[in-house]
Amino acid sequence: MAAARTRSVGRRPLTGNDPTQLTLGVDRDSDRLAHLFDERNPAVTRRIESLIATAHAVGRTVGLCGQPPCKDPEFARFLVEAGIDSVSVTPDSFAAVKRHVVAAEADNP
Repeated sequence: MAAARTRSVGRRPLTGNDPTQLTLGVDRDSDRLAHLFDERNPAVTRRIESLIATAHAVGRTVGLCGQPPCKDPEFARFLVEAGIDSVSVTPDSFAAVKRHVVAAEADNP
């Protein structure tokens, strides 16, 4: 089912909070639930890995935009290791994220 849906969708980047919100059912803007919002939660990272693998299996690319790779170098590394095709970042974080991505790619040829 996921592969069929993926084939029907062109290249559309994920926002950094989509997999987290959909997996954990948590709104990061909620005063009552924001403390539970964590893109590094194992359920979220498994979902991202699965999404990337499924998209690649049907010839699609996956990009991610948003704050997670900008604020967390380890999350940027995770995305590279998971096989992400592109990452969009804020201009003020570009140089740092680029260094993290280059290092992660060197470690995972």
